[in-house]
Amino acid sequence: MSMPDSRPFLRARCPHCHRALRTCICALAQTVSHEAEALILMHPLEVHEAKGTGHLLHLCLPHSRVLVGEQWPAEALHEALHGDWARPGQASARHSLLLYPETDSQDAALGLQAAAPLPQPWPWAARQLRLVVIDGTWRKSRKMLYLNPALQALPRLPLHDVPASGYAIRKAQQPGQLSTFEAAALALTQLEGWSQAGPPAQALARVFASFVASRMRRPAH
Repeated sequence: MSMPDSRPFLRARCPHCHRALRTCICALAQTVSHEAEALILMHPLEVHEAKGTGHLLHLCLPHSRVLVGEQWPAEALHEALHGDWARPGQASARHSLLLYPETDSQDAALGLQAAAPLPQPWPWAARQLRLVVIDGTWRKSRKMLYLNPALQALPRLPLHDVPASGYAIRKAQQPGQLSTFEAAALALTQLEGWSQAGPPAQALARVFASFVASRMRRPAH
């Protein structure tokens, strides 16, 4: 006598945005022209998170990569941060910057090494940069930073004059916090020298607004 299959039902998922097919967000994405590369370090819990924005960001940025995990082998992370993506095994000429707020006092309390200072005046063009973005909740991002010393060593790019978040579908843990998509878009606007009213920044703003609206119309699955 055969027993019924007790495995949980596995929904078919889009291979690009990793949502269930009926809630695929790929149609919302719009690619923008950018010179700085973007490395999105995605916490495993964000891969299938319906309210997550990391995959949508990746779909909009042709020069971006996603690396899923919480802690990586030092060699693999070094390659992702400093390797030439077009020529595996070769060092990249780009400078990696970690998109992360200035948290010196908290870093000291956690025993984290001090982040490298950003050079002043700013010496690099966007084509010489790789923006490193941690995609996870605040608590998860802190843990990822703690577990990966190579991230601690990167110069940090904090955001200043942060506007109010439009991320109405997910509650911020602290005032001034943005979604991964919003934070990266704001950082790229700064690094690329885009005008807030220019085509790339406006395209990303429209994509994000459409995403939030779509999630508010649908149950989170």
